[in-house]
Amino acid sequence: MKNLFEPERARELKQRIAQLRPESERQWGKMTPAQALAHCARAMEVALGDTAPSRILIGRLIGGFVKKSAIGNDDPIGRNSPTLKEFIVRDHPDIAAERARLSTLIDRFAAGGAKACTTHPHSFFGPMTPDEWAILMYKHVDHHLRQFGA
Repeated sequence: MKNLFEPERARELKQRIAQLRPESERQWGKMTPAQALAHCARAMEVALGDTAPSRILIGRLIGGFVKKSAIGNDDPIGRNSPTLKEFIVRDHPDIAAERARLSTLIDRFAAGGAKACTTHPHSFFGPMTPDEWAILMYKHVDHHLRQFGA
């Protein structure tokens, strides 16, 4: 499965990130391109252990069951999937700064490999292996790039 431990996947995402423009047309959702990049960076910071949101109740109840269908294949994440309140970007960040920030985080994640991943449970899915984090991070960034046709 596609994952961010594969150097070619990291390069692919960074090339697609470079294509995003402030005027890139949204296919679904409410975020602007800059907000989507900031949102993805926040999620990547969780995977790296820089932040550690608490488990949410619904995740404790069904997260383990949903995890396999969400990351057990190469299917894209569905449109309008729910997100944690910590990942909602309400301001209007600078797209160039967010592009650079996310690209740096992708490089850090890819270069760090399994040792760079958090051991803190995912807020919805619960305990995750480094390989599961690598799949999820690829799919998450891919999802938001698709949101803007990149």
